[in-house]
Amino acid sequence: MRKLIFKSGLYFVLILVALELFVRVLHLGKDSPARYIDEFNVEKWVPNQGGYSVTGNRRMNFAEYHINNSGYNSYREFNPTLDKTEIALVGDSFIQGFHQDYYDSVGKKIENQLDDVEVYEYGYAGYDFADQLHLMHQYKDAFDKIDYVVLGIRFRDDLFRDEYKVIYDRMRLESSMYKNARKIKLLVYAQGIGILDPVKKFPGKLISFFKNSSKVVVKPKQETAQEIEEKQAKYIKNFESLVEKYGYDKSKYVLLLDKSETPQVFLTYLRNHGFKYIDFGEALNSSKTPPTLVFDQHWNNHGRNLIAECIVNAFKRFSVN
Repeated sequence: MRKLIFKSGLYFVLILVALELFVRVLHLGKDSPARYIDEFNVEKWVPNQGGYSVTGNRRMNFAEYHINNSGYNSYREFNPTLDKTEIALVGDSFIQGFHQDYYDSVGKKIENQLDDVEVYEYGYAGYDFADQLHLMHQYKDAFDKIDYVVLGIRFRDDLFRDEYKVIYDRMRLESSMYKNARKIKLLVYAQGIGILDPVKKFPGKLISFFKNSSKVVVKPKQETAQEIEEKQAKYIKNFESLVEKYGYDKSKYVLLLDKSETPQVFLTYLRNHGFKYIDFGEALNSSKTPPTLVFDQHWNNHGRNLIAECIVNAFKRFSVN
């Protein structure tokens, strides 16, 4: 009996080791870069990291990332000067671009269409409008030298708050426990494809069962027209507060948004107050080829080509004026 248990345990360990090697050799598990909060209270990636972002159980999306000296995924270093022409893209995971090889990003596609222009991509997953303006305010010396700044914004997601505060919950991912867990690629892969979801949910389900096994599931309440109007007014007020606190150079800053997903009341506010914006929604929505990933809302390569074209066309108009 002892022999059987010993052999079973040994085979189990050997199988795990073999699977770990298999996942590593085929790059099935994603590499998660480390993050930190710098001396200016800006959350970003630890500089000079590299790896591969993987999605799906069959590498449905596989892309290489490179974190530069500034802490952002980019094919180039950021060195703005008054002697050059630069464009900055500031935003969340869409600008961060982990779904696309870093050397074929939106910024690189823009550079390919413009002569003597450098594009700096300040993208970080989770950045909202407060994060973006705080970043630009803290690195004001650099942004003052940049000629054209594009800020990605989605009304329903990016205007929850009227002031910037560090979100320390995300930094829990940098604890020793999470760091050590990320070193086990088989574990990362299993989590990525959802194998561990039932295990993580089981304790909660068990507690709920014993608390009230006959509990009725209540559907989320649908918002009334008045509630929607009040929320939109609050988001616009948050936008105003952030702009007032951090400043906003209307002569060279422009918002990147999808008009089809943006309330008309906000678009009207932007026009009435002189905030310029680039609408990429029309280009993506009219495309005969899907502009987003099949399993994800992020832009695919075609979608990034369309986004780059929208920004290039807007920059050309800006340059003329």
